[in-house]
Amino acid sequence: MDHPQRLALHNEVHARPPEPMQAPMAISHVVMWVDRASAQASRDHLAQLLRDHHLPAPDAHTNHVRMDLGTFRLRWELHTEFVSWTFMRAVGDDVFARAEPLSAIQSVPQKWLSQLPGECLARLHVWLVQGVSMDLHEMLAQVLHEDALVASTVAEGHGEVYTDFQLHPDGYSRIVLLTGSLTPRRQGRLVQQLLEIETYRMAALLGLPAARVASHVLADAERELAALANAIRNAERSDEAGLLDRLTRLAGEVEGQYAATHSRFSATRAYFELVDRRIHDIAESRMPGMQTIAEFMERRLSPARSTCDWAARRQTALSERVSRMSNLLRTRVDFEQQQSSQALLTTMNQRQDVQLKLQATVEGLSVAAITYYFTGLVSYLAKGAEKLGWPYAPDITAACALPFVGLMVWLSMRRLHNKVFKK
Repeated sequence: MDHPQRLALHNEVHARPPEPMQAPMAISHVVMWVDRASAQASRDHLAQLLRDHHLPAPDAHTNHVRMDLGTFRLRWELHTEFVSWTFMRAVGDDVFARAEPLSAIQSVPQKWLSQLPGECLARLHVWLVQGVSMDLHEMLAQVLHEDALVASTVAEGHGEVYTDFQLHPDGYSRIVLLTGSLTPRRQGRLVQQLLEIETYRMAALLGLPAARVASHVLADAERELAALANAIRNAERSDEAGLLDRLTRLAGEVEGQYAATHSRFSATRAYFELVDRRIHDIAESRMPGMQTIAEFMERRLSPARSTCDWAARRQTALSERVSRMSNLLRTRVDFEQQQSSQALLTTMNQRQDVQLKLQATVEGLSVAAITYYFTGLVSYLAKGAEKLGWPYAPDITAACALPFVGLMVWLSMRRLHNKVFKK
């Protein structure tokens, strides 16, 4: 019997495969940041486009669609935090002959495009060309910002990629890929890797605003913790309850901030790792006088990555410090409570000793009182017996009975005492 997840797990390695591409081609890539509600809205929006083209809509569990819509091809992918829309269309070899080159997004219904659910995180145009009919320098100056140009050979020297990592007037970044002798499948893999570099770069940078906000909160918390540490060191016993309350509130604030940003920082770290992996996968090498994508990312992303990593480590360290300070203060309070409890127990023991002594005194008095009572009864009995022929005077009879009565009463009291205390 197969495991119920066997088929899904087997097909996981084939999820979102790159599709073959053939230059010349224009590609437009749009990434929308979504939550659960807008993710479903994105699937519904895709279904609307497919219905308009008389194509079947995806089911409720679909997270990847590739479809030919005639004038363009569509690739839709639903990820954990974002949805990517990739539009592709074939273009002519003279795509750069005009002032503004054709893009794939121009073939998409604009009204439908303007209503994409979610918040736009990234937009990117990619042009695949096998060769250029005009001067390469002139062509790049037409498409990219020359002063920010980043270029390298990729795919082990079989292709060339040019970009500037800038937003152009239409709101899109741009990449030009000279495919050279690359096969269609290799072109498809390379394009997907380039798109993922841009997508994951932007997703990774979402942790930067959170890190900056967290830094201000952490700075205030660290100052408060330092003040609390100094106050605890010089605190009197009467101040400890208030200090513990302040420290508990500070711990709550730190843990709340940690909970609010931990998932974002973890995702940022994972996205940065994906960027590094994709850059490694494109197998780029330096072009004379040009900066590579890896070098650009290293220089420009390192400060942001360090800021996010430092904020995460700072949160963890502060949380541990607050925890240690709380344990220290609680230990001090517990120790003082133990001392108070010990003093209370000592007082209680002293009181118990006094009570035992009083009880012994009361028991002695009780023996005397009961003996006196019974001796009186014997005297009364002797007076009555004297009239019946009792040969001894009542006083003598009472005096003779006194030791025996006292001994019996004392033995009875001791027996009762032992019985009570054994229980």
